[in-house]
Parts: sequence; C-alpha cells; structure tokens
Amino acid sequence: MSDNRLADTTSPYLLQHKDNPVAWRPWGREALEEARAADKPILLSIGYASCHWCHVMAHESFEDEAVAEVMNRHFINIKVDREERPDVDQIYMSALHALGEQGGWPLTMFLTSEAEPFWGGTYFPRHARWGRPGFIDVLEAVARAYRTDRKRIDGNRTALMTELTRTAERSGAPALPRGLVAQASARLAAMIDPQHGGIRGAPKFPQSAVMELIWRGGLRQDSPDHKALCLTSLVQMSQGGIYDHIGGGLARYSVDERWLVPHFEKMLYDNAQYLSDLARAHNATGQDLFRRRIEETIGWLEREMAVEGGFAASLDADSEGEEGKYYVWTPTEISDLLGEKAAIAFKRIYDITPAGNFEGCNIPNRLDTDQIPSPPIDEDTLAEWRQTLLRARQTRIAPARDDKILTDWNGLTIAGLAEAANSVSRESWRDLAMSAYRFIMTTMSDRQGRLAHAYRDGRKTRPGFASDHAAMMKAAIALAETATDDAEAEALINDATSLADRLQQDYAHAQGGYYLTAAAADDLILRPYTANDEATPNANAVAAEALIRLWHLTGDDIYRARADAIFAAFASGITRNVFATAALLNALDTRENGMLAVIVAGEEATAADIVQSPLHAALRALADPSIIRRQVTGTIAFPFSHPLHGKTAVEGRETLYLCREGLCSPPLTDPARIPETVNALRRG
Repeated sequence: MSDNRLADTTSPYLLQHKDNPVAWRPWGREALEEARAADKPILLSIGYASCHWCHVMAHESFEDEAVAEVMNRHFINIKVDREERPDVDQIYMSALHALGEQGGWPLTMFLTSEAEPFWGGTYFPRHARWGRPGFIDVLEAVARAYRTDRKRIDGNRTALMTELTRTAERSGAPALPRGLVAQASARLAAMIDPQHGGIRGAPKFPQSAVMELIWRGGLRQDSPDHKALCLTSLVQMSQGGIYDHIGGGLARYSVDERWLVPHFEKMLYDNAQYLSDLARAHNATGQDLFRRRIEETIGWLEREMAVEGGFAASLDADSEGEEGKYYVWTPTEISDLLGEKAAIAFKRIYDITPAGNFEGCNIPNRLDTDQIPSPPIDEDTLAEWRQTLLRARQTRIAPARDDKILTDWNGLTIAGLAEAANSVSRESWRDLAMSAYRFIMTTMSDRQGRLAHAYRDGRKTRPGFASDHAAMMKAAIALAETATDDAEAEALINDATSLADRLQQDYAHAQGGYYLTAAAADDLILRPYTANDEATPNANAVAAEALIRLWHLTGDDIYRARADAIFAAFASGITRNVFATAALLNALDTRENGMLAVIVAGEEATAADIVQSPLHAALRALADPSIIRRQVTGTIAFPFSHPLHGKTAVEGRETLYLCREGLCSPPLTDPARIPETVNALRRG
C-alpha cells in the first residue's frame, strides 16, 4: 500500500487520485518539509478535474504499479488542483514557459527539495511515442541527474529562479500613451479570421477579453469592421459545435478552425464571460440569436451547475471513458426520439448525417445556414425538439461535475448574469445573481471581510486570492449598476469599497497593483505578480476596471489613484504584449473614456418601468462597456461631493445625466439625444 494522503482533501481532482498507488501529498508545508528532510526532489503534478489529458496520464501512469514504484522511490510526489491553487500553478507554469515549452495540463514539473523548479513538461506517455520518451525513462533520468549531476541541476534552478523573480518594471512614462487602446485593437483585429471569427487557425478559444478590446477599439474609432469581426465570432461560436445546442452552455475550445468540434469540458468561467459577450451583442443588435443563447446558457447554469447557493466549477469532457460521448448523436437516435418527419428536418438543420461529423457520430451544430429546410421550422418548434433530446440525454451517464465553488469564477458569473438580466429585462436572472452573491459574501467571507477561494463539502480553502476580491468587486458593482432600489445599490457599492480596501491591505505591491497571493501565504517560493490574462482576465485588470467604476460611482479619487498605479506598474508589459494584457487595456479604455450615466426615475415609476424605459434602452443600445450606470429614485440625499448630488427628475419625468471628469451634461429626457451628448462630453 502506498502512503497516499489525498483522501482527506476536498478537491474533486485530488480525490480522483486518492486510490492511486502513488504516494501523493497535497501541496502544503508538510509535504515541502518532508522533501527537505529527505533531500529528495519533488515531482509536482498539476491538473484539474475536467482535464482530458490529465485523465489519460492518470490512467496510463499514476494508476500503474510499476510507474508508482519509481515515483515513490525517487520523489516526493505532490498533486495540485490548479483551480484550487492558481498561485502554485502560475509559478510553475511560468517556469515551464521559461524552459521554452508552450505549456498546458497536466503540468509535470520537477523541483528541488526546496521547491525550486529545474525541469518539466506537460503530458508524458507511459511508453515512448510521438517523439516523447516514456514516463519511467523520464523519471529515472531526472532522479539520476539529481543524484549525480547537481551542478547541472543547480544551473537550471538558478536560471529559472532568476526568470521567475523578475517583476514588471515601470515604463518610465507617467502614463500609457493615449490611443494605445485603438492601436492595440487594430493589431488584434488583424488576427481575426474574417470568415469563421476567432483568432485565425486552430484550435480556437473564445478569447473574451481580446474580443472586448476589439469591440472597444471599434467604438472609439467608429469602425463597423471591428464590430462585425466581434459579431461574426460570437455568431459562429453560438452556432458551432462548441456550443451545446441541446443543453446550453459553451465548451472550453474548438479543436478546428470553424468551431465545430469542441474539447467537450465546460468551464464556469467561459460561460460567465460568454454571458457578458452575448449581453453586449444583444444590446447592440437586438438579434434574437443572442437572446436565445443567453436564455439557454442560464438554463444550463440553473439546471446543471447550481450547488449550495453558488455555481460549480466545471463539467468533465469524458463520460464512460470516452470524450464527448454524452453529447453526440446518431441519426437513428434522433429518428427514434422525434419521429421520422420531424427528424428529417432536425437532422438537416443540425448537421446530423449517417457519416457523422465526429468519430462516426454527430455533434449538433448550425454552422451551415443553407441547410435550413423549406418552409423553415420556427424556433419554438426547434426548442421543443431539443427538449425531447435533452430529456433523453439526461438518462445517459453524465460527465463528472467538479462541484467546488470558486469565489473568483462565481464573481465573473454573477456579473455576467446581472448584465444579461439587464440586457433582456429579466429580473429573475438578477435574483439568481443576487442569491449567489449573498452566498459568497456570507459563507465565503470571514469577520474581517477576507474571502476564501474555494468551498466544498462545508470546507473552505483559505486564504483567498486577489482574483477573488477583484471578481467580487466586479460582481458587486455589476449588481449595483443594475439595481432599481437605492438602498440596495448603496449597500452593494459599500461592499465593493470594503473589498477594494481589503485588496489594498492584503495584496498590494509597493510598485502598484496586486500580488495574486495574500501576504499571509507562507508555502510558496515567491508571490506571483503579473498583469497577463489566462483563460480568465487577470486579477489586476479586473481590479483596475472595478476601481475606475467605483471612482465614478463614489467620487472618491483614491480609487482612481489605485487604478492609475496599476497601469503605471505594468506599462512596459502592456506595450510589449497587448494580446496577453487585453483585459487591462479594456480597463484602460474605461479610465480614458468612462462616463457615469445617472438615471433618475420619474414619479411613481416601478422597478419594471425603470429597467424597460426608453432612456435605459438607448443607453443599452450604445453597447459601450465604459459607461457606468446608476439608477436612483431620489429617496437618498447624497452629499455635495458625491456625483449623484443634486440629480433630480425634470418635471417628474425620468431624467438622465451623463457625467465625465467632473463635467455633467444638462438633464436629458429625450433618448435620441444620448449619442450626441456622449460624443460631446468625450470631446469636451
């Protein structure tokens, strides 16, 4: 029996490995001290519960007695859930990049007994193939080098540690150059596939922050081409196989260039950002496709991802040992469920053929619009047919769900729900967002307002990260911007200010911006400090956006100063790599073009009247992420220094005030005047 110590952990990913013959330890001081005492190298394996290749490597190697014997003899073996410990993942993924490797999961890193990296890779096959050595050969070679060639190991270690400890340098300029957002947007727009959308080539990822930056650049340059690229990308994703047409929700990425074949895992953060993208597109176009995808994706969240008041992290790509088995169909299955007449139309619309489009089966998609039958089938009928298929699919063995609740991913989801609810005037979706928000802010918070990062089975992972506090600031502000009750909006803004202060107290870097980890973290070789996005927007970018919005909503210049310090700290990194810092450039656009839109309700207006009013509709139609909204009824007396002071309804009618950099427009009651007033203030 191996000394495997994962059984008492809460992470579903770690629990998947609790019966391995490998003597796994969870990351922590105990495992690190064991390595030091034994002077053994550490084999660090990082993955996540819905990772397909993590499952493959586990089955091939970690469940194999011969492999485990070599691992246990030569190494202290540590298993990490990258979602539960993104700080550990970020450090050692950066080390792999410094070795010239592209990176990915599973991440397999070899560390000294002091947890300093000296070599690594990603997936290693059990037996040599594809030009890769077999895993046992790798293990034996690394262990031999560690025993007999410490000089070489030390050289690698020193070089990697030097690279890891380099932090962002100030650019020397007091601010980033104006026009950078437009320039970066143009550069990124040139990378977009004009036919299929997304970044040219394969695989294709949603790239929400990049698309938003292109969108913002189009707004600033009045470029319909930029808008068209973003809309094409979103339409193709929403019609492709990357979108689950039967159950709703977006998969992690597409392996091909046209969004047809997904990597079937579903991540909460992708769908959170997808909701925000859909809401913006719906605001701009009113296109029914975007409204339907919002409804379907939120339906999936409620049906499959809701857990204990929050939302679960992910769904696996595999079921019954096969990737995608849960999601694919044969023509016979469709005919048996719908009847032959309906099945003929359904199969034509959703690309279901005898040959199949994925390993002999079919991924439903609507990429080929020329396959619509004549006369066309209405969308309500298609929805009924999909419900029939969904009920049948629910009798299959479903992919495993990673049901831990992650604070930062839930924060992004809450914001996406609030934006979607505002876009289509669906108060129940905002209620869903508020319910998750209250769960996080109570269950996941301690008495000092410090957030835990993860929650599962009644246990919390502490301390939380800068990403958690920044994402919940974003969530609080999104809910405040969509609130129709003055007291609720003020309470949410107060929450955001408290989170901002906690972020400053526990995570601030002297140079500006924030470390990922809290000052109390004591089991790392360094504190990660970067502005680069991953699959989620970087914590510094989310914080900068939230701080600027908080400045507009409160009038307190301290929040603007903190945001400006972030831009200054990472200025050189932003100009070097606009793709990796797209989310921070989005925040910079809000800093340069942000505007507070205050809508004062008319006399006797109900909440529904406010949300559905012509002024609201005109503001939504701008689809400008840099506009900060606040709705008031006039029941709270704001102090003189507050941006809402003195804002009243004109002649009892709903009235809009647009304010920027201390300058406010005259009161507006005519929605048609909003675009020209926005442009005048920005010129002004």
